[in-house]
Amino acid sequence: MSDALDIPATSSVSAAIAAELEQHATDVFGLMGNGNAWFLDAVVRRGAMRLTTVRHETATVAAADAFYRASGRLAVATTTYGPGFTNAITALAEAAQARIPLVCVVGDQPTTGARPWDVDQLAVASAIGAATIVVGRDDARAAARHAVETALVESRPVVLAIPYDIGHAPLDGDGDGDGERAAALPSSEAAFVSLDAEQLAEVAELLTTARRPLLLAGRGAHLAGADDALRALAERLSARTASSALGSGIFSAAERHLGICGGFASERAAAAIEQADVVLVVGASLNQFQTRFGDAFAHDARILQVDVLPAATNGRVDELVRGDARLVAEALLALVGAEGDGAHADAAWADAGVGDVTGAHLEREAGDAAAPDGRLDPRSLFHALERILPADRVIVQDGGHFIGWGPTHLSVADPERLIMVGTAFQTIGLGFPSAVGAGAARPESTIVLLSGDGGALMGLADLDSVVRTVRHGVVIVVNDAAYGAEVHQYAVRGVAEEPMLIDQVDFAALGRGLGAAGAVIETLDDLRQLEAWLASGAEGVFVADCRVSQQVVAPYIVEIREAAMRAAAK
Repeated sequence: MSDALDIPATSSVSAAIAAELEQHATDVFGLMGNGNAWFLDAVVRRGAMRLTTVRHETATVAAADAFYRASGRLAVATTTYGPGFTNAITALAEAAQARIPLVCVVGDQPTTGARPWDVDQLAVASAIGAATIVVGRDDARAAARHAVETALVESRPVVLAIPYDIGHAPLDGDGDGDGERAAALPSSEAAFVSLDAEQLAEVAELLTTARRPLLLAGRGAHLAGADDALRALAERLSARTASSALGSGIFSAAERHLGICGGFASERAAAAIEQADVVLVVGASLNQFQTRFGDAFAHDARILQVDVLPAATNGRVDELVRGDARLVAEALLALVGAEGDGAHADAAWADAGVGDVTGAHLEREAGDAAAPDGRLDPRSLFHALERILPADRVIVQDGGHFIGWGPTHLSVADPERLIMVGTAFQTIGLGFPSAVGAGAARPESTIVLLSGDGGALMGLADLDSVVRTVRHGVVIVVNDAAYGAEVHQYAVRGVAEEPMLIDQVDFAALGRGLGAAGAVIETLDDLRQLEAWLASGAEGVFVADCRVSQQVVAPYIVEIREAAMRAAAK
């Protein structure tokens, strides 16, 4: 063994950081540069954390984000300073908006001061809602621990910055100092909230006396471990249930479940949701899509929101119940009692024509074999994919017009099997790295990436990362030769269409060039190539370049367009 490999495990600043992070994380997603070279060297030499390399800096954070969403486990991202850091900002902003805990280890300006090419990384991170902790020679290990604790307690990304001149420097002491160099961070008020017993008793009374109660659960409920308590509460109340898109799978698709609330709801499910007189919202943000721009619930319905945040996230909320989702759900379950009688609710729902709603969320237009322009109808394409794709799957979505098809047509077993990195920040281009993170988190499952052609081109460098790292994956490129969301929102209103169009790209050929299998899918019959590949049991990745029509518009896009036009008319 060379002398270089005989360096004590925690003798340098970077080695001490790696030693601490490996106590909390199993995976690192990185791209090497000057600012993080010594940290990555320590990760590789120590060997305790698995390193997955990606091809663009934004992919480091997006992959770590998706890893957390698919597994519930903290991951580490790492980039260099300067352009490496700024390249990662979009993914960091998404993680901050979505309240994803992760640690991003970056290089930073030296302790002697900024160089001509340095930027104020702390200010940039603060502007997007990410915390920053700057490492010192005397507190490297403590700083890393502080970063992990902050990420987990405050549910947000934390930038752990290593000044360039100390990355390979020996520690001053054991690196477990008092952390004086760490940037001051606010404590999280939301993490520790006492339940209001009187308020909970009133909420339980509202739910038990409601004629048509509805329980709406989001990803926050799942992260809090509230799934079982919410299912039991819904059963005792005979409540109808619904979820946000990212909460899909919390409730079983049985006789009382209505599927996704908001713009992704089927027509019958949306009509049923409007019949609710009391709605308990647990761990969902009630954003514009979940509320159909204010039209999801009856105007006189009473809306109760359970969250740890200090204020309701939507003005439509009548009462905020502050507290951990699981603790609140369990408390309500106890207050309702073991003999909770929801017979009156079942009768009231039946009187409203919403008795047994089994399968209501799956009632989607089947579409035609081909659209009028001869290209694939995305509705019939996704109906076919529901049948073809393996049941043990994790659906990963990029952003774009096509997001209206995946969650509405493809079933998932639990919220950790629908990954939508980018929706919180309304960005596209994070699909490929998200598939990398999901693949690392769930190597036993088939990773199904859904991307538009615009997002795929934006993140194309990391198609290579998907092909290199995903054990068994299918890439579905919903290729309409356009930025479809813009076409359907703005071209129809007279905006010049030329900037919205994309020359036809052969993504199957690009995939094959990187070592994947692939085919251009122009008809439903062409899907037999994907079926044959899946049936063969082959490992690796299959790229299906699905040539879909621009003429079929997802219903949620119509709602967005109409809401924008109403606002413009005021």
